[in-house]
Amino acid sequence: MTNTMPDAGDAAPAFSGPTASGDTLSLSDFQGRWLLLYFYPKDDTPGCTKQACNLRDNLAVLEAENIAVVGVSGDDVASHERFAAKYDLPFPLLADPDRTVLEAYGVWGEKNFYGKKLVGLKRTSFLIDPEGVVRHVFKRPKTGAHAQEVLAKRDALAA
Repeated sequence: MTNTMPDAGDAAPAFSGPTASGDTLSLSDFQGRWLLLYFYPKDDTPGCTKQACNLRDNLAVLEAENIAVVGVSGDDVASHERFAAKYDLPFPLLADPDRTVLEAYGVWGEKNFYGKKLVGLKRTSFLIDPEGVVRHVFKRPKTGAHAQEVLAKRDALAA
């Protein structure tokens, strides 16, 4: 069963899960900070790598704006460890092979892929404010410029 994707203004669904570093990460760990929770289909694939590297290369700017970054996919911890090490990713990657978090955020379900309908993860990012409220949903994030669109949206929300 696929849950509905939260909209701007909704409380962000609580989550908890293991990361590549062996820690358990939860939504509550980010209370008081903005959080970019980004969902991506698969470790070490072209679009996912491009998106992760864009966030990596702009992490100092995001962190200077009090925005933490967490990536989530259905890959396991070992896959995340390899992906993070290969591309020197400095932010946590949450492993969700049982799709608990993916389904809580409504990102698992039917999607169109090159004209074919299939079931899988829909690349989506959620910008969550310091009180745990979803402020914006990026339904088709720009993989090569995701950090820039996140900063622009956060600035617009703060204005």
